Amino acid sequence: MPSSPRPLMAGPLAVAAALTLAACGSSDSGTDSDAASSSKGKTHTVATAMGNVKVPVAPKRVVVLDTAELDSALTLGVKPVGSTHAGTESGFLSYLPKEKVAGIEDLGEMMTPNLEAVAALKPDLILTSKIRHGDEYDELTAIAPTVMTENTGYPWKENFQVHANALGKVPAAEKIIAGYESHVGEVTEALGGKEKAAATEVNMVRFVEGADIRIYGRQNYIATILADVGLGRPAIVDKAKDGFSYDVSPEKIDLADADVVFHSTYGDAEKSNETRTVGSGLWKNMTAVKGGKVFPVDDELWIQGIGYTAADSILDELQADLTK
Repeated sequence: MPSSPRPLMAGPLAVAAALTLAACGSSDSGTDSDAASSSKGKTHTVATAMGNVKVPVAPKRVVVLDTAELDSALTLGVKPVGSTHAGTESGFLSYLPKEKVAGIEDLGEMMTPNLEAVAALKPDLILTSKIRHGDEYDELTAIAPTVMTENTGYPWKENFQVHANALGKVPAAEKIIAGYESHVGEVTEALGGKEKAAATEVNMVRFVEGADIRIYGRQNYIATILADVGLGRPAIVDKAKDGFSYDVSPEKIDLADADVVFHSTYGDAEKSNETRTVGSGLWKNMTAVKGGKVFPVDDELWIQGIGYTAADSILDELQADLTK
């Protein structure tokens, strides 16, 4: 299941290394266009989960093998020549603007990319993560320089810096990060300020076909956005395994209760127990449900996107729902 494996938690050394990558070997000293104009044939070194990798200063034919890398590239103004998809019926995640993904070759499902198709595109850079494609690293590096982060999800901000460095887009990344931080501040203020936001306990619940229901903890993509806004979290999230999620059956869904509950579904509503659960007495008796503070959200956006473009849309939805 492409979006369901638990992302491993980044160790302190991995996170510390990721935070310094934007400065490691980068040739960017001015604007991205300045770098591109004088970069033909030049390389720089990027520190990755697999060691130092030499990549083109301004790569032209980029392949991405996961949703986070696709979000990063498009956010930075780089259209990949190829990308995998996340197992969705719609192909690339639906929150991404159609004009931005038009023309990108689909390289197969995320966990099983078509390496022959990757090679046929003659990429000069491949972006992915060790947790997804570490086993294919040798085959990928035989095709093109491959930049892997350690994992995905929780360390998405550090990973974005790695992607920006590899793409030669460090100045653009700095502007995007600053814009996100400004947006976060606007949302917090719209919710009544830091104190009021912190007093509002929010849960994120995901119904997953073929698995238990997930109450998301503090160490995953969506949790970082909730934390940035300063929203409170109920005590149940601290029971999450490895900080990722606390999994429950439909018979224990009342453990997910909070002031506000957002929920998404991966897969079929019946097979994921969504239909059964939201129709149950336990669900209907939750405080959030009784108070009209339960909001269904798009799984592709809130869970699978893992990037700044997705995050900005999530911030807009948070503000809209929490100020109703």
